[in-house]
Amino acid sequence: MESHHYDLPNLPQAVDIFDTILRDGSQQEGLSLTVEDKIRVAEQLDHLGVAYIEGGWPGANPKDTEFFRRFKHELTLKTSTLVAFGSTRRAGHATESDEVLRALVEADTEVVCIVAKTWDRHVEEALKTSLDEAVAMVSDSVEFLTKNDKRVFLDGEHFFDGFRENPEFALRVLGAAEQAGAECLVLCDTNGGSLPGDITHTVAHVRESITSTSLGIHCHNDAGVAVANSLAAVSAGVTQVQGCINGYGERAGNTDLSAAIPDLSLKLNVRTIPLERLERLTPVAHHIAELVNHAPSSQQPYVGTSVFAHKGGLHASAVAKSKDLYEHIDPSLVGNGTRVVVSEMAGRSTLAMKATELGLDLDGAVLGEILDELKALEHAGYHFEVADGSLELLLRRATGWKPEFFDVESYRVITDHTGDDSGTVTTEATVKVRIGDQRFEATAEGNGPVNALDAALRECIGSHFGALAHIRLTDYRVRVLDTGVGTGAVTRVLIDSDDGEKTWTTIGVSENIIEASWQALYASIIFGLVHAQLRSDG
Repeated sequence: MESHHYDLPNLPQAVDIFDTILRDGSQQEGLSLTVEDKIRVAEQLDHLGVAYIEGGWPGANPKDTEFFRRFKHELTLKTSTLVAFGSTRRAGHATESDEVLRALVEADTEVVCIVAKTWDRHVEEALKTSLDEAVAMVSDSVEFLTKNDKRVFLDGEHFFDGFRENPEFALRVLGAAEQAGAECLVLCDTNGGSLPGDITHTVAHVRESITSTSLGIHCHNDAGVAVANSLAAVSAGVTQVQGCINGYGERAGNTDLSAAIPDLSLKLNVRTIPLERLERLTPVAHHIAELVNHAPSSQQPYVGTSVFAHKGGLHASAVAKSKDLYEHIDPSLVGNGTRVVVSEMAGRSTLAMKATELGLDLDGAVLGEILDELKALEHAGYHFEVADGSLELLLRRATGWKPEFFDVESYRVITDHTGDDSGTVTTEATVKVRIGDQRFEATAEGNGPVNALDAALRECIGSHFGALAHIRLTDYRVRVLDTGVGTGAVTRVLIDSDDGEKTWTTIGVSENIIEASWQALYASIIFGLVHAQLRSDG
């Protein structure tokens, strides 16, 4: 798919992508990485092909110190360059005795990035020193690090706020770093309150003063425009874009590189990561989300599971004719894919697309019957757009297929409460099934009804279906659908499962929560066995 040709002057041919998940991204509330996590994340970023990975602040905490001690032996970077982060020397102290600068040298990275105050209020109110001393701190620190054979980037903290209030001082700081040998001057929108017009105006002014050193941009998303601000900065002349894959970071987060990278590469024809690696963007973003233990947003631009999903009948029908009618890029370019989401809003074309996706041949009359059944089930509380496994089984049954793995005769669940102060609860389930002419019965205990039913069913059929050993239930969710009737309400149960090859979701709906759970559990097991059989049949 060809890029758009926007009328933006002075776009560079390429920019360097600088990811700071391991430092700034880790400041997100609820996000905590072990050293092993940091190494694994760095491997993924290198696999994607970013130019720089900010590893953390050596000496600031034991975890980051250990990371920089171990990275030489445990982290082999083929594309990216690791960066150590720190600050300028302290006010009134010599560089040779400054512990932060010494730790940066001992971190043994080729590149270091130091932060400096560029807003006069921060210098006077936070550092409690003079503006002249703040400038000297920058000059001395950059000179010290370059003499120790370091490539130096300078993060100008609160640059846009500082430039608005005292542009002369903000530019003095940058000029001092430039004169001392800094390689890149990064303009930081630390409070995240700037808008694209502010960014473009300020960067253009800086570019007039700073002529020999490259500029970078580091935006926070407090105003919801971090990606837009980063693009605006590139249009004004910066050649390094800092941020985080998935937009992690303090408060509202940093620039989401998962969006900034394809915006630059696909929309503006500006090289970011190697073009052949762009298709790794979605899998890397999802892998990193798993490593940091934060569920990714399904609506995250470019890499979300829903951003190329089509639910409305008219939309899906149009996409079937030509994908670009409702897709701004070919999703495969970023490693994502088109999905058809089926619900009561679906039309026949949507169902036909879904059937084709599954390799099922359904004629118009059958599609009409499925559509009527689907709408009736969704009216009763089923929600097939979030239950892909149950939807597939529904479509397969419409072809005349019936699951023949086993037949369930009955199930029973008993829960006992001791009634004493210990409050001990035990749950026991009994399941009776037939496999061919044989009848099997098993009783098992569990930590609740679903766990007990799962254990009893597996005991009945496990020896006959080896694939069952690989099927895991990974999540269980319950929603009350009609709260007005209290404990007699209809409940919807969703169960997520995987077998190491696929993940799927199944659904059950009933006024009886155990029956709803059984429906979802049974469908999950059947779906897993179907796909194990399909793989076996080749």
